[in-house]
Amino acid sequence: MTVVTVSKTGSVQSTAASLPEVAEPAKIAPRDARELSKLFLQQLAVLEEGTQEYQYARNTLIEMNMSLVRYAAGRFRNRSADELEDIVQVGMIGLIKAIDRFELSREVEFTSFAIPYIVGEIKRFFRDTSWAVHVPRRLQEARVELARATEELSSRLGRTPTVAELSQLMNLSEEEVLEARVAANGYNSASLDATIGGDADGEMVLADFIGADDAAMGLVEDFHALAPMIAELDERDRRIIHMRFVEERTQAEIGELLGISQMHVSRLLSRTLARLRKGMLTTD
Repeated sequence: MTVVTVSKTGSVQSTAASLPEVAEPAKIAPRDARELSKLFLQQLAVLEEGTQEYQYARNTLIEMNMSLVRYAAGRFRNRSADELEDIVQVGMIGLIKAIDRFELSREVEFTSFAIPYIVGEIKRFFRDTSWAVHVPRRLQEARVELARATEELSSRLGRTPTVAELSQLMNLSEEEVLEARVAANGYNSASLDATIGGDADGEMVLADFIGADDAAMGLVEDFHALAPMIAELDERDRRIIHMRFVEERTQAEIGELLGISQMHVSRLLSRTLARLRKGMLTTD
């Protein structure tokens, strides 16, 4: 392996070709990390998963790009030190997903590809651990008291208690009980994918009832032009495209299903995408 070191000025020093051995990858300057990442991503695409070389390349990529996670976590500087550390750890999950799903054939910078994954994991963390809507602390505390009072009275009365009964037990006015009940709705948010009913055609979700401008409408023409090109591919190439971009399988998984090597899958995929890209560029 080639040895790569970081000088006092932060520059990367290396010799020869092949897979470089990076000394302290987490300390490499972001600009140098971007250049080295291209090399490691190229080699990661052709290395067999599970090999020592593959694990080395993957782990080095993770360490070199930790600055992306710290950059994304920097948006939450008002958090406590302990919580910020949790955010960084969650962001690392997004970075790892980005590395595993990145494809050189997409011709985009890894940085641009990885940031949405990192931020997405952080937002999911807040969604799962925080109030969906910020409410005053007194109402947060009232929500807990309301839940206890509702459970106690329901057990005692054998039915759902009224606002007046809750008011008496909690020593609050009925208006305050109602306010606490409304605030409780802010603890959990409903997913747009949440099922709310169904009909003969299947289940319906909240998103079915929300209208909005579709930013992807501009892609309709591209999809229309791409469809006949995909139809012209042979069955194996169409199946590879479907498994990679619809089922989101890894190249190793595709190779196992088709009985070919991951490297062979990579070559077939690159060839097919180049053909489709050329067809799209030449389409009037």
